[in-house]
Amino acid sequence: MSTLPRRFSTCGLLLLALVLAPPAWSADGARPSAGAAAAVAAHPPGAAVASGHALATDAGLQILREGGNAFDAAIAVSSTLAVVEPISSGLGGGGFFLLHDAKTGKDVMLDAREYAPESATPEKFLNQQGELDRDRSVNGPWSAGIPGLPAALVELASKHGRLPLKQSLAPSIRIATDGFAVYARMAKGYASRREVMERYPGTREVYLRGGKPIAEGDIFKQPELAHTLTLLGDKGFDGFYKGETAKKLIAGVKQAGGHWSAAELAGYAVKERTPIQFDYRGWKITTAPPPSSGGIALAAMLQILEGWDLSKLDDVHRTHLVVESMRRAYRDRTFFLGDPDFVDVPQRVLTSKDYAQGLRATINPEKATPSDLLSGNPTPLEDDETTHFSIIDGEGNRVGATQTVNLLYGSGLIPKGTGVLLNDEMDDFALKPGTPNAFGVMGYAANAPKPGKRMLSSMTPTFMESADKAIVLGTPGGSRIITMVLLGILGYDAGLDAQAVSALPRYHHQWLPDVIDAETDAFSPQTAQGLQAMGHSLKLPGDTAEGGRGSSHVWGNLQTVEWDKRRNVLSGGSDPRNPVGKADVQLATPAR
Repeated sequence: MSTLPRRFSTCGLLLLALVLAPPAWSADGARPSAGAAAAVAAHPPGAAVASGHALATDAGLQILREGGNAFDAAIAVSSTLAVVEPISSGLGGGGFFLLHDAKTGKDVMLDAREYAPESATPEKFLNQQGELDRDRSVNGPWSAGIPGLPAALVELASKHGRLPLKQSLAPSIRIATDGFAVYARMAKGYASRREVMERYPGTREVYLRGGKPIAEGDIFKQPELAHTLTLLGDKGFDGFYKGETAKKLIAGVKQAGGHWSAAELAGYAVKERTPIQFDYRGWKITTAPPPSSGGIALAAMLQILEGWDLSKLDDVHRTHLVVESMRRAYRDRTFFLGDPDFVDVPQRVLTSKDYAQGLRATINPEKATPSDLLSGNPTPLEDDETTHFSIIDGEGNRVGATQTVNLLYGSGLIPKGTGVLLNDEMDDFALKPGTPNAFGVMGYAANAPKPGKRMLSSMTPTFMESADKAIVLGTPGGSRIITMVLLGILGYDAGLDAQAVSALPRYHHQWLPDVIDAETDAFSPQTAQGLQAMGHSLKLPGDTAEGGRGSSHVWGNLQTVEWDKRRNVLSGGSDPRNPVGKADVQLATPAR
C-alpha cells in the first residue's frame, strides 16, 4: 500500500478531498426534518445552569433571579469557579466564552486565552545543555502567560450583560471571604503539587494558614482573592491589569525569578472571534475557532461521520468509524493549527464538506488505518485540569465557557497579596520543536512561542441547535476535550437526554500514539475484541482514577444544558464523574 508523504501541502490535501469519491459503503444518514407539526416556544420557560461545582451553579442562578441575563450569570459562575476550583481555573488563567445573543441572533467567541510575555523567549526554557528545562516550563514564573480571564469578565459585563460587574461578582467575593469546604479532588491535587506550591511565600500564605496544608473538609478562606475580586468589580479592567493588583502581580513574578512588565499587563485585550459553524444531520453546530483546535477538529470528524447512519451500525463498526474520524482530525490538528494572528490557518479548507468527503474516502469500514500511514508527528496537549459551564436563560441567550490554568494548580505561584494563582500555559507552546511537553507529546512551528502569541488549546465550548432543540455543552479533559464533545454531540443526535449525555462512557484516539484510550466501562468485551480484530490497539485501564469514574478530570467533567423548544422544557446534565458538580433549572425568571 502506498503512503502519504511525511509533509504535504494544504493544496494537496484539498485536491485529495475533491478527487476522491465517497465510498460505496457510505449511507445517507441525514436526519429527517422535524417538520412543522408542533409550534416551537419563542423563549425558554426559565433558565438552566450546569457547572463543575454546586456553589458556582447556585451563584449563576442567583444572578438570574436578581435580573441578570446569561452573560451576567456567566460572570458569577466563572468567578465562583475561580474561587472554588483553583485546581482547574482562576483569575490567573484564561478561557473561551462562546456566546449566543437571542435578540440579535449573533454568535461570537470571546478569546481570553493567555499570551506569551516578551521575556518568555524559547531559550529561557532550555538548560545549559540546550535541552528543555521541564521544571521551568510547568512550574513557577516562567511557565505563566499573561492572564485573560479577568478581562473576559469585564467584557461580558460591559458589552453583553445588564447588571454592574460588581453585582455579578458578589457571590464569588462572599464565598472567597466566608470560605467553602475543601473537597477530595482539591485536597489530593494539592498533595500532588505541594512541593512546588510551597516554594512561594504568596502561595504558602494562602494554602498553609496555621502551618498545615489544606485537607478535605476544611473551610478554605481566601481574603486576598476576595480583595482582588472587589478591586475588579469596583474598577473594572484597571482593577486587575493596572494599579494595585498589577503592581503586586509584577512584584510577585519578579520575586520568584521571572519578569512581567506593566505595559504587557495593561495591553491585554480580549479578542472577538467568529465561531466555526457547520451543519450535521439537521443540527447547526457552533463551536470554537482557533486558537482553539476543537472547532476545526469537530467539523472534520462530524462531517466525515455524516456519510453513515451510525444508528444502523453495531457497536464495533460504529466505534471503528468514530475512531477513524478522530485519527484524521488529530493528524491535521498537528500540521496546521496555531494562533491565527501569527499563523495562516487553512480554516475554510479544513472545515469544508468536500475536504471531509475526501478524508471519509480513505477509511476502510472493516479495518483500522495505521497512523503511520497518515504520517506526521504527535499533537500538543493541554492538561486535564480545566473546567466548563453551560447556561441558557429565559430570553434564549446562551453561554458555553471553558476556562483553565493548565496543570493542577497551574504554575503553583501566587504573587503575594493577590490570592491569584498563575497559570502554567507556556508549556502548551512548542518550547523546543521536536521535544515532547509535560504530557509526552510533540509540538512544531505553528505553535512555537512569540511575544503576544496565544498558545494552541483544546477547549471546545459548543452549541447545537435544530428546529426542536438548543443545547450548550463542553468539558475539560486536555486533548480529550474534543473527542468527548464529539461523543456528547453523537449522544444528543441519538436521542439521549442531557444527563445521559453527560454520563456517556468515553474513548479517545489522537492519531499518535496509535492507540484507543478508553474508560474502564467504555466497551463490552465483545466490542473490544471486535475492534482488536480490525487492527485497533486498545488501552483499557483498571478501575482507577485514570480509567474509571475517579477524582481526575482526565475523562472529563461534561456540563450541558438543553432547551426542548417544542415541549418548552429545560434540562441540564452534570457529569457524574465529578461529585461536586451541579446542573439546575430555575423556572421563575425576571419579567422581560
